[in-house]
Amino acid sequence: MPETKFLNDYYTIGGDLKVRRFGFGAMRITGKGIWGPPKDHDEAVAVVRRAVELGINFIDTADSYGPHVSEEIIAEALYPYPQDLIIATKGGLVRPGPDQWEPDGRPEHLQEVLEGSLKRLRLDRIDLYQFHRPDPKVPIEESVGFLAEMQKAGKIRHIGISNVTVEQLNQAQKVAPMVSVQNLYNLTDRTSESVVDATHKQNIGFIPWYPLATGNLAKPGGPLDEIARNHQATPAQIALAWLLKRSPNMLPIAGTGSIAHLEENIKGANIELTDDEFQTLASLKA
Repeated sequence: MPETKFLNDYYTIGGDLKVRRFGFGAMRITGKGIWGPPKDHDEAVAVVRRAVELGINFIDTADSYGPHVSEEIIAEALYPYPQDLIIATKGGLVRPGPDQWEPDGRPEHLQEVLEGSLKRLRLDRIDLYQFHRPDPKVPIEESVGFLAEMQKAGKIRHIGISNVTVEQLNQAQKVAPMVSVQNLYNLTDRTSESVVDATHKQNIGFIPWYPLATGNLAKPGGPLDEIARNHQATPAQIALAWLLKRSPNMLPIAGTGSIAHLEENIKGANIELTDDEFQTLASLKA
């Protein structure tokens, strides 16, 4: 596979974590409903290893993926880790069953899942630990405050936050520095537009989840389809290229359990859209 642009395109998280601008999201290396083990364990291990072989040095996971399964597979596939590999994980959601996600931001819960992640990932310190989702029953200052304590204790290097508004980001920042925000954001869902702008202004990494969505925008003969054909690419690859051009702090983490899909996704990071193409896509409404 030819070298892709992202291999030479870096963003520094927190001032010291140098990551390439296309990462691997490890949610899909679990079972159906993000529950239990994957259908093909060996394939899941192979996908994680292939991601690193292709130059990815940023892997995003969470204790709730499986739960625990994703972290266990990452350690099995890659430990001892390459020196430049950054593994980001998250805590703050509990899993009653497949496709079920419930927030739990209590410090006692965060302590339990943080210790579990450290053990499963075979690490003494998590480079980037992200609060998975604010809990309406727990003040965000209390949840983030506990993570700040764990940072001082040396168990967390940097703190990030996920699924938040600008107001919630500001609340969290009053307690501890936030080096990343991970929200739903893609070509078809831009409800986090103000969060992208806020993080860019503050030089905070923005990690869009579900980055390759195209929805109805990919209909044959439409602008997205035409731009994709001009680049001999898929609409999803163009959606990725659009994200990378949207902001220099954008760090997409496309996830998959398939090596073929992984390699296809990575090709999107080699596509450079013109300014006109970017603006055409930006003007589209889902």
